[in-house]
Amino acid sequence: MSDTDGKKTLGLRGGGARPGNVKQSFSHGRTKNVVVETKRKRVVVPKPGAAKPTSGSATVGDPSKRPAGISDAEMERRLKAVQAAKAREAEETAAREAEEKARAAERERRRAEQEAKEREEREREESLKAKAEEDARRKQEAEAAAKAATAPAEEPVVARQPNTKAPDSAPRKQQERDRDNNRRGGKGGEDNRRSGKLTLNQALAGGDGGRQRSMAAMKRKQERARQKAMGGPIEREKVVRDVQVPEAIVVSELANRMSEKVGAVVKALMQNGMMVTQNQTIDQDTAELIVEEFGHKVVRVSDADVEDVIKEVEDSEDDLKSRPPVITIMGHVDHGKTSLLDAIRNAKVVAGEAGGITQHIGAYQVKTDSGQMLSFLDTPGHAAFTSMRSRGAQVTDIVVLVVAADDAVMPQTIEAINHAKAAEVPMIVAINKIDKPEANPDKVRTDLLQHEVIVEKLSGDVQDVEVSAMSGQGLDELLEAIALQAEILELKANPDRAAVGAVIEAQLDVGRGPVATVLVQNGTLQQGDIFVVGEQYGKVRALINDKGDRVKKAGPSVPVEVLGLNGTPEAGDVLNVTETEAQAREIAEYREQAAKDKRAAAGAATTLEQLMANAKADENVSELPILVKADVQGSAEAIVQAMEKIGNDEVRVRVLHSGVGAITETDVGLAEASQAPIMGFNVRANASARNTANQKGVEIRYYSVIYDLVDDVKAAASGLLSAEIRENFIGYATIKEVFKVTGVGKVAGCLVTEGVARRSAGVRLLRDNVVIHEGTLKTLKRFKDEVAEVQSGQECGMAFENYDDIRADDVIEIFEREEVTRTLS
Repeated sequence: MSDTDGKKTLGLRGGGARPGNVKQSFSHGRTKNVVVETKRKRVVVPKPGAAKPTSGSATVGDPSKRPAGISDAEMERRLKAVQAAKAREAEETAAREAEEKARAAERERRRAEQEAKEREEREREESLKAKAEEDARRKQEAEAAAKAATAPAEEPVVARQPNTKAPDSAPRKQQERDRDNNRRGGKGGEDNRRSGKLTLNQALAGGDGGRQRSMAAMKRKQERARQKAMGGPIEREKVVRDVQVPEAIVVSELANRMSEKVGAVVKALMQNGMMVTQNQTIDQDTAELIVEEFGHKVVRVSDADVEDVIKEVEDSEDDLKSRPPVITIMGHVDHGKTSLLDAIRNAKVVAGEAGGITQHIGAYQVKTDSGQMLSFLDTPGHAAFTSMRSRGAQVTDIVVLVVAADDAVMPQTIEAINHAKAAEVPMIVAINKIDKPEANPDKVRTDLLQHEVIVEKLSGDVQDVEVSAMSGQGLDELLEAIALQAEILELKANPDRAAVGAVIEAQLDVGRGPVATVLVQNGTLQQGDIFVVGEQYGKVRALINDKGDRVKKAGPSVPVEVLGLNGTPEAGDVLNVTETEAQAREIAEYREQAAKDKRAAAGAATTLEQLMANAKADENVSELPILVKADVQGSAEAIVQAMEKIGNDEVRVRVLHSGVGAITETDVGLAEASQAPIMGFNVRANASARNTANQKGVEIRYYSVIYDLVDDVKAAASGLLSAEIRENFIGYATIKEVFKVTGVGKVAGCLVTEGVARRSAGVRLLRDNVVIHEGTLKTLKRFKDEVAEVQSGQECGMAFENYDDIRADDVIEIFEREEVTRTLS
């Protein structure tokens, strides 16, 4: 380090400048700046206390006094940067000072408000205290004046101040006596031992006996004192309540709804002549009298009011949006309904149906080539499923009536037409199997005229399309007709509301529990919704569409499988979404009880004559008891309806129990007790049920087609019919002479005039064409020999069993009885 011309220079030996090394220094007046030289640029670092150059200083204009390598523009820029930094720092300092002032002002304001509030509270308490003292003074003056008025005239009246020390004197003396007794070990020890017990004297004297008042009592006392000090009424005003009174209510519940004491309600009932307790039930009229007596308002309610929460809500036009149409495929058996739907949705559902027959309603959603969504319901065509087709027509928008071109209008076709007309829905006629050589679509159109169905080709208003499910002919025209009809109907629904739907089918699935196929009609059904459907309720645990995929929600006209029910509903029940599970449970319990009461009322005999008539009818009718278990609710219901139609005045089929799901050991126990067979439709018995059935000899029959089940039950019921007895006349004989034979009696000498006379046959004796005896033959002889039969034109001898009144010229009619087995039609 060296000092040259008053300047100090720092450097390193043997090399150039390095970053961070001090290269040289230069002076500005009396102060010095240090120059730091880096690889890329030199930076002038002002020495502390040195005056910073400005744009107008000599440093800027004088290059000799400016560090080397720094231009005027660079120096000017640096100076401006320094000034901007100072300005920002000043602004931040000013902002901080302003914020501190604002906080201090806020604290001052809050402190002032707190002091004002405390001051008002103290003033209010002082005013209340002063008013209480004034009231106490006035009360004492009034008591003194009253005593002075009642005292004798010669005694002076002295107004004395109340002695505040008097109440303390008695306890002090008692404490002194207790201490003396404790020191003597006498009676006071026993008193101390019993000091914590409440005695009768203490209770009558008003002592607290060591007990403390509750917080509620202390609050009530303080409230009374405050109201008294404020000069307000001490008694609280009675609250008038709206009391809901159902058809029957328990006394304790009525008191709870009125917020009255149970004892007071029981007392009021006893005063009205009803000796009841709090756990007994009173009727609605009595409850209304009691409620009015207590000053409350009566709101009469019924058990059916629980369903008010699911009343229909009218949707505004602004909330309605277009929805897909619901199309129901209907028609006769084997006219190609399911095959036609398969051709539309490119599936092979018919391959999975037993015998190629649709056994229950299937719901599908199809997207056409134009992008329009269509919801289809495929209903069975068998006559036993009439009720299921009826439910399909109730939820549908358009009915597609399928009629085979190689066949005619059949009974189930007529039923489908009637269902569509009853539901007041438009109909489209699809003439199927048009590709067959024997197809005659004009005959179908003509036959439909008999049932008031006039198609467009015959100048009517019903669309008709010729289609072929096998070749695909006419499918586009059918979809176009459906789309046109849907456009005319202008189908709309509100998806932004609680869902309302109809149960198309229900079943008890192993592993998933009760499952219902629901067609949403309005609103949107979402996962987690709480709903009630018929006599069942539940929470949506999962939604599965027709392709088997899980979905989160289902809008209008969308069919889905719903999981999460507590039981299997009836097909055709309405699904409604509720707000809470308690509402859903209450509605389901009410519906279940109402249905039970209805069934009991329908089967009960109201009079003694009806009871005797029912007993007499049951004696004359033979019953075939059976148990029915099916895979889905709709099939079980259809089978039960088919069983009810089997029978006549002599025999009938009685379904002891019908249900959904596998055959269980409980079903076998019921069948054994009733001596009834079990009919399983598309279900099987579990292992324990099979073993129990084998041990107890219970017959279990399995079916997959309803035809076979109905035919077998009908044949079994026919076996209960008594056999029909028919008489076949085999011959006639005329009595020529009557002989008396010893040991035999009267014997008729006869001539067989027609047919044959047999020994084993029955006979009738006719006199002047009037039957006077019917019986059997005791003997049949030809000459002296006993013979089995005598042919026409031969003579024989006949004797009647236990009958001797026979005469010449009487006619004997010979016949045989034949038993004919009867069957149910």
